[in-house]
Amino acid sequence: MASETKLPVTKKANEPAFASEAWRPFETLRKEVDRLFEDFGGDDFWRRPFRSLAGFERNLAQKLASTPAVDVAESDKAYEITAELPGMDEKDIEVNVANGGLTIKGEKRVEKEEKQKDYYVSERRYGSFERYFRLPEDVEADKIEASFKNGVLKVTLPKTAEAQKPAKKIVVKAA
Repeated sequence: MASETKLPVTKKANEPAFASEAWRPFETLRKEVDRLFEDFGGDDFWRRPFRSLAGFERNLAQKLASTPAVDVAESDKAYEITAELPGMDEKDIEVNVANGGLTIKGEKRVEKEEKQKDYYVSERRYGSFERYFRLPEDVEADKIEASFKNGVLKVTLPKTAEAQKPAKKIVVKAA
C-alpha cells in the first residue's frame, strides 16, 4: 500500500478559503465604476461621465445614420456597387475615380417649413457622407458607369477582357 504524506494546510490572511470567494464579479464591477468616476474628477463627477458618454453615443449614431449602407456584388463581367440613398437626387451625388479608388460622395439637405394660424415651424437638416472603395486591378476604370433611380445608386465596374476569361483547370498529377 502506498504511503500517504500529510502536510499541514495553513490559510494565508489575504488568500480566499474557497474558490468562489476569489471571483467576485460585483466587487470587480464596483471597482471599475469607481475608477471611471475618479478619471473624470471635479465637483459634478457623478454626472460628467454619463453626459460625455451620452454625447459620444449620439455623435456615433448620427455618423452611422449618415453613412449609407452599400452592397457590393461580383459577376463574371463586372462588379456592382449599390447604395440606397433615400430622399436624394442625382444632383446631390458625386462619383469619382482617382488614384486606384472609387469615391461616392453625397449631401442631403432637408428643409421643412410649416405655417398655421397659431404656430410656425421651420426645420433644416444637413448631412454629408463619403465612401471610398479601392478598385480591384481587373477593373477597366475608364468604362465605369453610374445610374440613379428611385433613391438607389448603382455603380458598375466592368472587368477587363483578361479577367472575364473562364478559369483554366489544371490537372493534378500524382508525383
